Amino acid sequence: MARVKGAMMTRKRRNKILKMAKGYWGAKSKHFKMANQQVMKSLTYAYTGRRLKKRDFRRLWITRINAACKMNGLNYSSFMHGLKMAGVEINRKMLAELAVNNKEAFASLADLAKAKLA
Repeated sequence: MARVKGAMMTRKRRNKILKMAKGYWGAKSKHFKMANQQVMKSLTYAYTGRRLKKRDFRRLWITRINAACKMNGLNYSSFMHGLKMAGVEINRKMLAELAVNNKEAFASLADLAKAKLA
């Protein structure tokens, strides 16, 4: 039986990595060994970045909600506590959207939270 050599699959694997490394500076886009190291590191950064993005957006939403709360005479924590006591279950993303684009609706939510806290 003839021996099967792995040249085709090896070349495909290397070309896949080199394609992912397109645009990298210098030998990192040309030489397989360096490209492979850089692609692995880049994929690690991408994985971490996808998790950090969630954290960053949550911080942004909380900052926007807090700013809108201050304009309505509340702070963030008492506003959120008042909404929870009122049984309002709106996530922070939507609250931030209301705070930026629909100030009247946010003001009514702030009044509801104030009423529940009093």
